Amino acid sequence: MSYLSNDFDESNGQNDLGAVIRNGREILFQAFNWESNKKHDWWRNLESKVPDMAKSGFTSAWLPPASHSIAPEGYLPQNLYSLNSAYGSEHLLKTLLQKMKQYKVRAMADIVINHRIGTTQGHGGMYNRYDGIPLAWDEHAVTSCTGGLGNRSTGDNFPGVPNIDHCQEFVRKDITEWLQWLRKSVGFQDFRFDFARGYSAKYVKEYIEGAKPMFSVGEYWDSCNYNDQGLDYNQDSHRQRIVNWINGTGQLSTAFDFTTKGILQEAVKGQFWRLRDAQGKPPGVMGFWPSRAVTFLDNHDTGSTQAHWPFPSNHIMEGYAYILTHPGIPTVFYDHFYDWGDSTRDQITKLMDIRRRQDIHSRSSITILEAQPNLYSAMIGEKVCMKIGDGSWCPAGREWTLAASGHRYAAWQK
Repeated sequence: MSYLSNDFDESNGQNDLGAVIRNGREILFQAFNWESNKKHDWWRNLESKVPDMAKSGFTSAWLPPASHSIAPEGYLPQNLYSLNSAYGSEHLLKTLLQKMKQYKVRAMADIVINHRIGTTQGHGGMYNRYDGIPLAWDEHAVTSCTGGLGNRSTGDNFPGVPNIDHCQEFVRKDITEWLQWLRKSVGFQDFRFDFARGYSAKYVKEYIEGAKPMFSVGEYWDSCNYNDQGLDYNQDSHRQRIVNWINGTGQLSTAFDFTTKGILQEAVKGQFWRLRDAQGKPPGVMGFWPSRAVTFLDNHDTGSTQAHWPFPSNHIMEGYAYILTHPGIPTVFYDHFYDWGDSTRDQITKLMDIRRRQDIHSRSSITILEAQPNLYSAMIGEKVCMKIGDGSWCPAGREWTLAASGHRYAAWQK
């Protein structure tokens, strides 16, 4: 069955908001892992790699949280306006961002606004006041369910720390001004919203409209559907929750396709039948709304040294052969590209080249040809075919030539 995306959101062109999403030709790069903060001079390390990022074809690089944080990884922020972090100084960060702008690789800021660590004790003896630093909020900025005097949370609680009450107008005004500062003064162009389950998507819409990033992606991560035997075949409710979040942002943000990750990393173990849903489409968010689906194999949470939900390491190239040839917006992880050796990097780069040369984009049509236990194959657009798994397969017709191949994967082009 052929599936041609019929995205219904081409009208939102205010101030070019969403123009990058409409273009659909992004390839993202996660430019850090969980341990990057321990490698001092991380900003300088990335600066040296910017020309290579650009040459490889990445359009946007997601950087770790740049604000001062109680935890060195950056995910327990305190003074949002201080850009001296475990990754390097404000000066080195701005030097990196200037280099990225020069090479036309957009810098994506990691926006951690679900929670914020207080500086002084307030209501209930908890550290829920922010005295002595910019955005000097009191306890009313913290949700009542995490020890503050604000409203109840509009999402899920991030446990153990003060969660920000986005219902408060003064909080939203201050956050919007901070995001505008990141865009206009610091030099970030894209946003990644951390722990997007923690507060209503309507606030993400307000923040995007206020700060006007070129591109946004949200981390709406909850558990896939499981049964006694393991992962359910049908993940429609899981991907629908992500779609609901995207709709809540006014369709202005994309979201990481956790559904595709969960299915793909089981499929490569010899269950490739999982990669075709009951309608004959891709089974992740990619199959529902490809222009808003940011696909990936691993990130700093799921992989790296945290390894909360890692993609099987001996199937990484099958994974990239899938996401780099398919609709959606693919993401490449720093570890795979720079730490796994030249062979892996060269194979990823070759697949990225095919994607660009054959103009595969987020809305490209896809015809799934095989979805057997040991074989998956598909035609994307009219000019690319691919297969993964140890089953034997190649496209019929002399017009097809082998463009890339490796352990258990191959791609052909016309």
